[in-house]
Amino acid sequence: MKPLAPPRLIACVGLALAFASASLARAADTPVTPPAPAATRAAFLQLIVRDRVPPAAEVSAAREADGIVTVAFTYATEAGERVPGLLLKKSGSTGRRPVIIALHGTGGKKEDLLPALRRAAEAGFIGVAIDGRFHGERAPTGKTAYPDAILRTWQTGRGHPFFYDTVWDVMRLIDWLATRDDVDAKRLGLFGISKGGIETYLAAAADPRIAVAVPCIGLESFRWALEHDAWQSRIGTIQAPFDAAAKEAGVTAPGAEFVGRFYDRVAPGLAGQFDGPAMVRLIAPRPLLAINGDSDARTPLPGLEECAAAARPAYAAAGVPEQFQLRLQPHTGHQVTAESHQAALDWFVRWLKP
Repeated sequence: MKPLAPPRLIACVGLALAFASASLARAADTPVTPPAPAATRAAFLQLIVRDRVPPAAEVSAAREADGIVTVAFTYATEAGERVPGLLLKKSGSTGRRPVIIALHGTGGKKEDLLPALRRAAEAGFIGVAIDGRFHGERAPTGKTAYPDAILRTWQTGRGHPFFYDTVWDVMRLIDWLATRDDVDAKRLGLFGISKGGIETYLAAAADPRIAVAVPCIGLESFRWALEHDAWQSRIGTIQAPFDAAAKEAGVTAPGAEFVGRFYDRVAPGLAGQFDGPAMVRLIAPRPLLAINGDSDARTPLPGLEECAAAARPAYAAAGVPEQFQLRLQPHTGHQVTAESHQAALDWFVRWLKP
């Protein structure tokens, strides 16, 4: 396996790219001070936690091919809500193994993550992926299920399919995984891409059982984007429910003010108390590798650096500054490069020791 570059090298590459932008440097000089970590976590949990039901997991017969065992499963997260997933591990593996949970992006499904799960299994991990809310097998009306659910939340105030509900599903997944005799519940990693990247840092901030986190092309400051008219790309991932909400509200030319209202309704606190800078520091001192493109309009660099500027002192105060790294992919937009996929796996290998 190709080894991970030394942490100082990764940090230097990230900083060199970040500070190439004068506006990025200014953002780093004036970070936003978030609320107290304990209060932030408690408030977020109060928002997303609902009545627990037994996981009542149902696991299919194992299938083995090319040295990898695959099982499909479902588990319950709340009354009337079951989550389908896939679990991969190396044939013949014994004892309790570390786990990498992988989360897909908007419009994706668990099967999209099979290559990452296979790489994880080959490296000695158990790889697990689930369908996010209103995605994959959880999308009864196909591609319209997710936008329709977000619009219903705007209309009714019930549910939080935009990020938060999947965070709860991850927490309940961990409840079930911890009961398995092949899982080391003290060595759990979380990896996510785009929407899944946002869910990754939110879940890691909320649940200390997540030992290592790698959010990809998702770490951002929603507040910064609103204040600097840079929200369009992110809203573009849910354009249909946003446009419908604006029409219902009688807003013909929605701008940052309406975007803020929309966020407050469908994901309360997303651009405020639970924004990236406030949440990312809650992950310290656990290892955190953030991967972003340097040209990604959905995670603008100045807002990203506000997140990094909040994380660095938290890790320094914990005495482990090397356990936070920001990997900026040069000349890259909203995608994860092959090199970054390898860096993510190497990060999990380094800290979870399969």
